[in-house]
Amino acid sequence: MRLEQAVHNYLDERGASGELSRHSLRAYQQDLGALRDYARRHGNEHLAEVSTELIRSWLWEQANQGMAPRTLQRRVSSVRGFTAWLERQGLTERDIGAALHQPKAPKRLPRVLTESQLAEIFDLLDTRAATGDPIGVRDRAIVELLYSSAIRVSELCGLVLGSIDSSERTLRVLGKGNKERVVPIGQPAHDALEAYLTGGRPALLGTRISDRVFLNSRGQALGTRTVYQLIASLLEAYPGHGPKGPHTLRHSAATHLLDHGADLRSVQELLGHESLATTELYTQVSVERLKSAYDQAHPRA
Repeated sequence: MRLEQAVHNYLDERGASGELSRHSLRAYQQDLGALRDYARRHGNEHLAEVSTELIRSWLWEQANQGMAPRTLQRRVSSVRGFTAWLERQGLTERDIGAALHQPKAPKRLPRVLTESQLAEIFDLLDTRAATGDPIGVRDRAIVELLYSSAIRVSELCGLVLGSIDSSERTLRVLGKGNKERVVPIGQPAHDALEAYLTGGRPALLGTRISDRVFLNSRGQALGTRTVYQLIASLLEAYPGHGPKGPHTLRHSAATHLLDHGADLRSVQELLGHESLATTELYTQVSVERLKSAYDQAHPRA
């Protein structure tokens, strides 16, 4: 049987099964069509002429042409599904794609702000808060806390008045898996929080009753969406890759702590990571920042 006919039959069967979305079926068509074209260019049009070595050669060519690792991963998956089907149909004696390995996709480094960029943001928030507007006072406290304590946005929105220990300058937060931890906050964050609790929050609360720390303009518990919108608007002026949300402040806090000599275990505990491997990603960010600074500043870089 010709490879082209085998690909056609396989795609027909997958399409008729209804298991694949239209988008996934189109991806299979593209991937297996590219393999078919490669085999044809090398004089291997019949199924019997397609080997593991031929498929590896095809993938190697794609990688050398700069194909993204994630696309290569998808192509390996497409081919392995096809070759497994060939064996089940008795069209090949063995699964010639079983030995193919998925290329590892590179880890995407988190978006991190520089300390000078954060200083600009805090200057802007200070200006807004200085007007006495309760939303401006609240927003300054939110950003100060997110950066100072590196807590998640859900943890911030879940804070209640009893979560705050002003004398110790700590917050008690409920993280993933309902695990509680205590995190410290810096003096600027503590001052911004106190200003909000004594001025901004009472103005937002009015005559209502709530134990939530952060409130919206109607005096109700603040939702994560509002915080996302706030951070996104503040980051609008700063270029960079990755989402522009509250996690950027968490990433930035962790990276800056490591930049200034904090040990990895302490940062892991602050962030509430189960695995140290998750926290180690920030060491890579620090190394990348160091390399960038070296390239820009060293006279013999």
